[in-house]
Amino acid sequence: MATYITKDCINCGACEPECPNDAISEGEDIYVINPELCTECVGFHDHEACQAVCPVECCLPNPDIREDEKTLIERALRLHPDDEQLKARVAANDFPSRFRK
Repeated sequence: MATYITKDCINCGACEPECPNDAISEGEDIYVINPELCTECVGFHDHEACQAVCPVECCLPNPDIREDEKTLIERALRLHPDDEQLKARVAANDFPSRFRK
């Protein structure tokens, strides 16, 4: 499931630079996450980096958009076609993922 930012966002911007996919941007009132770019950090971290730095913990899994690890790592590969390290980790089935904790 893609992560989303709740209305509790204080618009601090701490999450934006943490996203490996540039999925987070400043919205009209709060920061927003593009679900088509969000991989829940699968392939890059064993946790959602935006939530780890959020001072009010408003970066949450979106219950309306449920996705499995396979879907998310395929998206990461599509978003980062030139990332040889990511490709190698995926080929070895040894990549960070919150699903593998």
